[in-house]
Amino acid sequence: MIVVTSAEIENTTRHATGPGWDSKRMIIKRDGMGFSVHETRVREGSELQLEYKNHVEANYCYAGEGEVTDVATGITYLIEPGTIYALENHDAHIVRAIKGDLHLVCIFNPALTGFETHTDDGSYDIPDD
Repeated sequence: MIVVTSAEIENTTRHATGPGWDSKRMIIKRDGMGFSVHETRVREGSELQLEYKNHVEANYCYAGEGEVTDVATGITYLIEPGTIYALENHDAHIVRAIKGDLHLVCIFNPALTGFETHTDDGSYDIPDD
């Protein structure tokens, strides 16, 4: 059984940060689950341009209000508590935190090692085995 708390990850190497965001890597590749789970916060007023070329991702919002724009179509979707959005086609997207910090539970496949940060194109490199 794997039991991890957000508090024990805070300010460790598994707590990644960048301009306008931070992410606690709760379940990572070495846990052997086949996916990774992250507690992610996008700070109010932040805008992140992302495209996970090597991963698919699902994001569940539990606090805050924001929006996600599908770059290919230009369609923007409201994100609020109870909303999930999935990037099943490695979709280029823009995430904005509009009202309060946007709090998300993010699931990645393949699993992240826990130490990745965004590359220049907004993606993560594929983790080494």
